[in-house]
Amino acid sequence: MRRFGLVGYPVGHSFSKSFFTEKFERLKLKTHVYELFEMEFLNEFPTLWMRHQDLQGVNVTVPHKEKVLKYLDRLDKSAIKVGAANVIKREGSKLIGYNTDYMAFQETLSTWTGGFDGEALVLGTGGSSKAVQAALDELKIPCSLVSRTRKNGDYTYAQLEENDAIIDRFRLIINTTPVGMHPKIDAMPDLPYSKISEHHFLYDLIYNPDETLFLNEGKERGAQVKNGLEMLELQAEKSWEIWNQ
Repeated sequence: MRRFGLVGYPVGHSFSKSFFTEKFERLKLKTHVYELFEMEFLNEFPTLWMRHQDLQGVNVTVPHKEKVLKYLDRLDKSAIKVGAANVIKREGSKLIGYNTDYMAFQETLSTWTGGFDGEALVLGTGGSSKAVQAALDELKIPCSLVSRTRKNGDYTYAQLEENDAIIDRFRLIINTTPVGMHPKIDAMPDLPYSKISEHHFLYDLIYNPDETLFLNEGKERGAQVKNGLEMLELQAEKSWEIWNQ
């Protein structure tokens, strides 16, 4: 048996399990299985690998992408660059961390915008945000961060509400937070949406629902919008490549 899975909390509405289960069925890989390993606290992480000796690799989702690094034996350059890991591969007795989020985001953003040349505003400062920042850095797109407190970001949400010129300046706005994700689909980041125009690009890493309120507000004002499904599919394929290297 070759076992794979997803580590995170919560993981009940996982894309990954259905994606890989369908992939294994399509490829007729009857000895492959993908499971959900829900863990609120990462102190359970080492015992997971002891309990499942046939576990080949896992994806890691919120809120563990940064904290999982201390449990790994080695980091690929992608995980070092981002400072977070969303893919782990077992090699013998060693656990190796990778980051396919930033590669997938970079690829989808470039294809979607056709070469964006302005500044980006990144909502959130967690592990997903770090992947986005790494991708923007490679694409030479300057970015600023938005957080609830000034200590964590360049701007607070309150500052965006107080100063409309900030939204005018940043034509690419990327939501890396879980705000608006199923089941709390009636929520959206606190932005002055009246300042969004047809000159803006809004990218939401959330894929469930297909169109968050954040994207809907942008779409109604003429902005180009994109959800996180393509990025998720791409990072999953990259995970599969890593596990089979």
